[in-house]
Amino acid sequence: MHTPRGALRVSEEHAVDTPVRDTGSGAPTQTPPPPSPRRRGPGPVVFLVLPGLLTLSAVAGVLALTGGLPDDWTPGGGTQQDAVAGVNDTYGPWLRKAADACSVVTPSVLAAQIDQLTGWDNATAGASGGQGIAAFTDAQWRTWGKDDDGNGTSSPGDPADAIMALGRQDCSLARKVTDLRTDGTVNGDLVDLTLAAYAVGTDAVEKAGRVPADATTYLTEVKALFAKYAEFDREDPSGGAAGAQADAILAPPVTTLTITSPYGSRKHPLTGVTKLHTGVDFGAPQGAQVSAARAGTVVFAALTKAYGNRVVVDHGTIEGKRLQTTYSHLSRIDVTVGQGVQTGTPVGRVGSTGLSTGPHLHFEVIYDGYYTDPQPWLSSSG
Repeated sequence: MHTPRGALRVSEEHAVDTPVRDTGSGAPTQTPPPPSPRRRGPGPVVFLVLPGLLTLSAVAGVLALTGGLPDDWTPGGGTQQDAVAGVNDTYGPWLRKAADACSVVTPSVLAAQIDQLTGWDNATAGASGGQGIAAFTDAQWRTWGKDDDGNGTSSPGDPADAIMALGRQDCSLARKVTDLRTDGTVNGDLVDLTLAAYAVGTDAVEKAGRVPADATTYLTEVKALFAKYAEFDREDPSGGAAGAQADAILAPPVTTLTITSPYGSRKHPLTGVTKLHTGVDFGAPQGAQVSAARAGTVVFAALTKAYGNRVVVDHGTIEGKRLQTTYSHLSRIDVTVGQGVQTGTPVGRVGSTGLSTGPHLHFEVIYDGYYTDPQPWLSSSG
């Protein structure tokens, strides 16, 4: 029998037997009771106190079975359901914690996936026969599952463990598709590519070079649920990048920073597709020098389909998170993979290779594996 979400289940093994006093089989001797004063009815104090004592006894019994009040319980607060989309109130903090592992995956993305997979029903098996609210198979759980809530058991049937495992899986996929997009192998929105990789695998995404056709149904269904869980999203979607920028100032990659297309959502002038413009376009004449914005090591330098001639420089870690810059549409590449560069070292020349409408530098900042607005990182902007 299905038990509604939030209902307390007490199994038979927890039932308490009430002792029954054996009065014997023989008939008791009927001895008249001694005379006593006439008994009064219960006074007003009994009427007021007894119900309260019974209530406290019931609460104490429930606490004994459930292990006590939740850590974040407050008087008057809801104990069963969150105001957000009717999700159990204990799930919200876990969704936010799981999403903190990377900036592509947000709490609303995780919540929408779970809704699409099982409708938050822990007893509903997924299409693949998976278990728990995130429908993990045994093989998947061996890879992603952990005892995240510290209760001594790692189980896909434990919602906290399942949410955290889904976050780890999604963030791993996000890193893979980010790498594929960084080297120009695939194009598209990182959230879309991550969800597609979840549905059909990163190999299929890489082969298609975009969201594969057989992932579109899943993608559409999950994205339709984003708004339902928007209130779960953390206030700092940058993943903490802003706090590190004071220690990671970049030098201008070209002499004059004339912005012709800023970071943000835009309609691509050639493909007509509206998506995130992952960097800043600086207008510059053909052949103008492009310089490294910070000391580091060249980790990519080659011709790609979309970015044309592209250079990626790894600058090491800032506050434990990796910082990289990219330089695209170059007419010429002047560095090689593995080469060390200093701030101002020439990496190439401005051009219009790849998907480009004219000479310019497409400059990106990748922090902790994800694109962020380059302008706050630069020492000055034009």
